[in-house]
Amino acid sequence: MEVTELLEAACLLIPEEIATENDITARDVWDYLAHDEWEIALGLLEELGDGHPLPLTFWEQLAEAAEQLRLERSAAWCHWRCSEIRNGMIRADLTLRPATETRRRTPISGHGVLQPMWNIGNSSPAGGTSLNIARLWVEDMAVLEPGGRATVRLVPFTPSHWAHIETGQQIYMHEDRTVAGTAVVLEVHLPATAMPRR
Repeated sequence: MEVTELLEAACLLIPEEIATENDITARDVWDYLAHDEWEIALGLLEELGDGHPLPLTFWEQLAEAAEQLRLERSAAWCHWRCSEIRNGMIRADLTLRPATETRRRTPISGHGVLQPMWNIGNSSPAGGTSLNIARLWVEDMAVLEPGGRATVRLVPFTPSHWAHIETGQQIYMHEDRTVAGTAVVLEVHLPATAMPRR
């Protein structure tokens, strides 16, 4: 599909009642599409999707459109949103330890590159602490410096291992045996298949 077709198809997936904080709706996106303002239309569609749960197809179409437009940051974000839908997402307030207290001396890339381990309270078969991997996206920042603090989004590699996570819980980031950062869970959105049976 071409960019226009992808953006139009994504626009059709947005319910009429959905609007951004600035009262932008799908109708506004159609106006930009009619004038071949694809990049603006893509940005508005991302904004509409960020505030409301939309299907995987929506984000896949936006990702493909962003790739065709060579908008790397948008493509990365749309692919990230696809992975959140597939694997779930934990949103947390993360504080990294200062460079003087950990091996990390450089900033963390904010766009889903880092795949740290997390102590989320699971035990290994031998009874020790089990660490679980989750990719990390830093909201509203390109990088997070050692000692810095930010809201982050985590996508678990194995969602079922994260099914017990609750809002307010403290979890610990590791890049080696030492704690690299501490996070307080703000939101939990796991896929239905990862949720514990009741």
